[in-house]
Amino acid sequence: MVHHLTISRSITWKTFAGYFFPRLRRLRAKTSALHMTVVLNAAAVSTTAGDSDKLQNDNLEIAEKLYPVRGGDMYFEQFYLTCLAHASYMIGSEGEAAVVDPQRDVDIYLKAADEQNLKIRHIFETHLHADFVSGHKELAARTGARIYIGAQASAEFPHVPLTDGFEVKMGAVRIRTLETPGHTPESVCLVVTEENKSSEGESSEGNPAQPCAVLTGDTLFIGDVGRPDLSRTHTPRQLAGLLYDSLHEKLLALPDGVMVYPAHGAGSLCGRAMRAERSSTIGAERLTNYALQIASREGFIAQLTSNLPARPDYFLEDAEINRSGAAALTDLPPLPVLSPAEVQGLLQQNADANVNVIDVRPGDEFAAGHVPGSINIALSGQFASWAGGILGIHSKPVLVGDTEAQIEEARLRLARVGIEDLRGYLAGGLAAWQKASLPVLKTAQISPQELNQKLRDGSLRASDVLDVRREGEWQAGHIPHVQCRALDTFPHGLPAIDRERPIAVHCKSGYRSMIGCSLLERAGYRNVINVAGGFDAWHAAGLPEVAEQLVTA
Repeated sequence: MVHHLTISRSITWKTFAGYFFPRLRRLRAKTSALHMTVVLNAAAVSTTAGDSDKLQNDNLEIAEKLYPVRGGDMYFEQFYLTCLAHASYMIGSEGEAAVVDPQRDVDIYLKAADEQNLKIRHIFETHLHADFVSGHKELAARTGARIYIGAQASAEFPHVPLTDGFEVKMGAVRIRTLETPGHTPESVCLVVTEENKSSEGESSEGNPAQPCAVLTGDTLFIGDVGRPDLSRTHTPRQLAGLLYDSLHEKLLALPDGVMVYPAHGAGSLCGRAMRAERSSTIGAERLTNYALQIASREGFIAQLTSNLPARPDYFLEDAEINRSGAAALTDLPPLPVLSPAEVQGLLQQNADANVNVIDVRPGDEFAAGHVPGSINIALSGQFASWAGGILGIHSKPVLVGDTEAQIEEARLRLARVGIEDLRGYLAGGLAAWQKASLPVLKTAQISPQELNQKLRDGSLRASDVLDVRREGEWQAGHIPHVQCRALDTFPHGLPAIDRERPIAVHCKSGYRSMIGCSLLERAGYRNVINVAGGFDAWHAAGLPEVAEQLVTA
């Protein structure tokens, strides 16, 4: 039996430690025998699957399918951090709560627990996260909760090692561990069961409770599975084989109606074909997930180890930070305030390659004028992921923004991926830079229609256009004869481009292309053009495009 619930509402913004979290209303699915409370928290609204461009902060509609949870009164909350495409969870019953895969800034869990009259007693990590720094150590210090992580993690903080069948019981809720190596050697999934209750509240006899949900970490996503190349101790082929076994012997052995809640969604580099939904079921994934359709173990290994997206260098470093546990955010020192002259001096220190100026303003504002040599990574997109991937966690950036709120938000989001050693921020932003009579650089922009006209009249050649989307996006549709060089690969070397020719850069909607333009400008290219609206706008205008043979996800 499936109950369909639809939420339609405007988002109400609340402030938590310098960041905004729109809070979605509580859902209650009730029948005479069923009762489940579900709350979804989102840091922003995600774009479509595979899109790493701008995030939309408009109103939205969510259609959630809630599968029956028998009896009791279990509390379940999902926190979705769109900047990292990361989902964390809180489960509660009879005054106790468990948090699963916490983000680094943990005040949101403390606030939610207080609102629900819950005490956080348990903190679960499904694996050593590679794409963000977890808040498990700080949350444990502030609550006294125990931390649970896979036995193979070799964790260096006090913890309870998780093995197959290990259970934690909170009131009417049981959380049972499945060891599911594959994405990483220590990966686990957590099966959630609510004990059956009779109408008088007593446990039902002879009618064993069935699992209602499984928190799958990065083992099973919605439409995808975890990538198998994030380990220092196992080869991708070894992990892919383990992943096949974990999926088929452990997760697919669960009933079809069990809800699936992963640790990441569309846009995360922990997979490559995730759908935009926030949850699914075992039955739905069995039928629709491409990776679960691969019949043989060897075929699965071959497909999972080919055409993987570029792995950011900081992934392995973040995993090591999580192995020991990160320092509390409150331990970070105050951010230095820098004058325009001081920022100019830092830019001239070419010997220190780790000094970067990050302009966090929207792309159009950056294009209209910016500090020469600065990199535009706008807060309107997956800022933290791109900052980590482009700069690395040992970067010592200087921030440029319009407001102190932007600077505060940027610092928090950088800390979430492990970038902590910031040089400071430009006091007064670009206005102060201009007031100091320092040079300002502009980035030209053209529309898709103008680009098409220039290609037709020969003022631009196809070789003068650079598509910085990922390979799968390019194969699905692109401008004829245009080269593709994914932005992910820029840290390993910029594309070979004729400096005497103009270069028009585009992505899906304009977010990644402006990052690419700013990196080319910093490298000395002076005839760089951003294609406003990207391939989305090109496609919408009905301009010529071709598609390659699609590669299976």
